[in-house]
Amino acid sequence: MPWALLAAACLGMFAASSSGTTRAPFLIDMARDLGASLPLVANLMALTSISWGITSLMAGAASDRWGRRPFLIGGPIGLALCLVGVAASPGYWSVALAVTLAGAFAGGFTGVIMTEASARTVDRQRGRALGWVMAGQSLSLLVGVPLAAWAGSVIGWRGVSLSVGAIALLAALGLFATTLRPVAVRAASAARPTMRGAMTGPVLRLLAMGVAERVCYGVSVVYFATFLQVSYGLTPAGVAIPLAVIALGNILGTVVGGQMADRLPNRLHVFAGAMVGSALIALVLYTWTPGLVTTVAVGFAYIFVNATARPSLMAALANVPDEVRGTVLGLNVTSASFGWLGATAIGGWVMVSFGFAGFGPLAAGSALIGAALALARR
Repeated sequence: MPWALLAAACLGMFAASSSGTTRAPFLIDMARDLGASLPLVANLMALTSISWGITSLMAGAASDRWGRRPFLIGGPIGLALCLVGVAASPGYWSVALAVTLAGAFAGGFTGVIMTEASARTVDRQRGRALGWVMAGQSLSLLVGVPLAAWAGSVIGWRGVSLSVGAIALLAALGLFATTLRPVAVRAASAARPTMRGAMTGPVLRLLAMGVAERVCYGVSVVYFATFLQVSYGLTPAGVAIPLAVIALGNILGTVVGGQMADRLPNRLHVFAGAMVGSALIALVLYTWTPGLVTTVAVGFAYIFVNATARPSLMAALANVPDEVRGTVLGLNVTSASFGWLGATAIGGWVMVSFGFAGFGPLAAGSALIGAALALARR
């Protein structure tokens, strides 16, 4: 296992994920500071997701042709500069532009990171390897969001943005150092595979499953802090410990899911089981609020079960020919951005129209669609 590369990739995923998730405790503060409504500020994530998805698609295909290092190093540097722009923006629309560009640079390297990790491991190591890379996303919840909520009481949401930018620069340095030696690859075929050739029926089905899974995950990441604040009257700093507990469930679920992906014979059955479990828990999470401790415990269970699904899906997607792996994993990030878009845009509408109780049916319905796709055929 290329542990140094996986550590650098984990840090890069941490920076990319934190560029959006660390805004979650400050939605109310940002709305007040920028003179915008709460749903409008929450939908900044939708803008990020759109640009993230577009550039991930282009970067994945381009990395198959011209190599991955320019994206692995240039993406985090561009992300850092955009986060400086977020911190310096005076109004909502300038923030919207900055986060859109930040999403573009994040999309330019997150899918490529997955491709690099996949290329340096064999198939039955990929569930664990990709699980460790995705742990960076979980760490953004375990460490990034609670620390941002605590530090933000002193430095504000703008200072948090600058801090995440500094982490992105560290990730760029780590990826530069760990990719100096190129990956040994098989000789490419004479006919270069096309985008159409990469998008086979099984790949399209896996991508659709990824959209469903991201809706379930995104609803919790974007809105859970606000849910706790409204339901229990917590301050941004007050949600730090509950969010850390939730994020711990995400990390544990990712690690366990990686082991299951590599050790169990059918990865899609692992995915389907996790989606059904998360659907059942989602129906309870947002409708039953007997107390803060119980709500956090249910949230821990939800995010743990949901997180066990992702490594199996990613390992299945990575099991394609070397020549199109960047394209396929870039498509995965692009399709996942549609899941984030649904979680933020539809979630905002659900919150305004039905309250937080509407999140349960939304997440459960999406999870069951993903499970049905996983079990639809061998």
